[in-house]
Amino acid sequence: MKKSILTIFIITAFFSCKDNKNKDEIKEIPEEAMVFSPISTSDMENAIIYEANIRQYSPEGTFQEFTKDIPQLKTLGVKIIWLMPVFPISETKRKATGGTDSKFASDFPEEEQAKYLGSYYAVSDFTKINPEFGTIEDFRALVRTAHDNGIYVILDWVPNHTGWDHEWIKNHPEYYTQNEAGEIIHPEGTDWTDVADLNYDNQHMRKEMIDDMLYWITQEDVDGFRCDVAGSVPMNFWEKAIPTLRNKKDIFMLAEAWEPELLKENLFDMAYGWEGHHLMNDMAKGEKNIKDFDTYIQKVSKDYASDDILMNFITNHDENSWNGTIKERMSDKKDLFTALYYTMPGMPLIYSGQEYDLDHRLKFFEKDSIPKSKGNYFDLLRRLGELKNTNDALNGGKNAASFKLIESKEHILMFSRSKNGNTVYFVGNFSDDADNISMPEGTFKDFMSEEKIELNGDAFKIEPWEYKILIQQ
Repeated sequence: MKKSILTIFIITAFFSCKDNKNKDEIKEIPEEAMVFSPISTSDMENAIIYEANIRQYSPEGTFQEFTKDIPQLKTLGVKIIWLMPVFPISETKRKATGGTDSKFASDFPEEEQAKYLGSYYAVSDFTKINPEFGTIEDFRALVRTAHDNGIYVILDWVPNHTGWDHEWIKNHPEYYTQNEAGEIIHPEGTDWTDVADLNYDNQHMRKEMIDDMLYWITQEDVDGFRCDVAGSVPMNFWEKAIPTLRNKKDIFMLAEAWEPELLKENLFDMAYGWEGHHLMNDMAKGEKNIKDFDTYIQKVSKDYASDDILMNFITNHDENSWNGTIKERMSDKKDLFTALYYTMPGMPLIYSGQEYDLDHRLKFFEKDSIPKSKGNYFDLLRRLGELKNTNDALNGGKNAASFKLIESKEHILMFSRSKNGNTVYFVGNFSDDADNISMPEGTFKDFMSEEKIELNGDAFKIEPWEYKILIQQ
């Protein structure tokens, strides 16, 4: 773990604070008190990111229960934890169901309303902790434990809107988008009726938003942000906000967006690989093929700079709750696509419960829970995580390993990744038929069997929807 000089007295005083103080009341953490070096570009090269749904992670739904498992996440190769919003949720217009015909908790009988916990993204205060998850001390313990395990923590930030209980609604209505009648409205073109749309023409609101983000970096030692619907916020806000944040600390910035311009000029470090995600779903259903994958890779190479990072995933909180489980979307082919998204350029994401082979759509507005039974899939993620962490050929950051597509049969995907004298090959059969394929000659270690094999150009059999990862020796 990366350590810097530690001042015991300062650390003790800081973390013994019993109140979630206002951001203006706490001075910045002295540099000598930092116990974990800020994230660097080298950390991003072999990182795996984990999306933590605190509410659903355990039956208790608390920071404390999640914190207990952080050492276990380290064994999966996780280097960045993204916490879904940890802030208090508005009571006003608190949602109970989603979709175009969504209902508020208040639409139900009073005795039923307590079970509807609302959306994490309807924030009532950007500088407080949701009591549903615990206290500020519990949050600080989570961050400390992550740092002690060499893992960074980023917060899910919601810059486009707030809940209807936010104090800005009452004290600064000018911070919000209003209709012709002067009424605050929810984001246009959405069914997000539980939130109020922020008005980025107001410069005072922009300043307060940046100040609230600074609070978590300078006072609570978080390592960056995943920014919700980042593409809906004006670019010139990010051009002001992100350099201001980076001036205080080296941070990691993830945009919930695909737009390449958000990654320019040292703004966001990583964007969502949405197109790749949808492509893998379509390939699993037989609606897209290897040529489509080739086209996608070429498009990424054209649209994004070489130091841009895309987050690869086969599930996340939106996909699981609204579009279906991995099994629903990929049937029994998840191992193949998991191996693919771990080895292709970019950073792989694990969503809470995925490691336990979650086959359940988690409730979004009510309490739910994930299974905690380890199986073969947990072991697969552990092994892929170790390979990602330790082999430069899978580097996917700002100095990513090379990618070379190797021509093969129309239903066989074959590519190599290389860097610093290391080379890894991926081979996948994306069809219902077994086939014989040829590989470049050489000595390899089979990732699955861990056996050393000699290839002399002879064809070998690959079963339907089977994959091989070969590490050149």
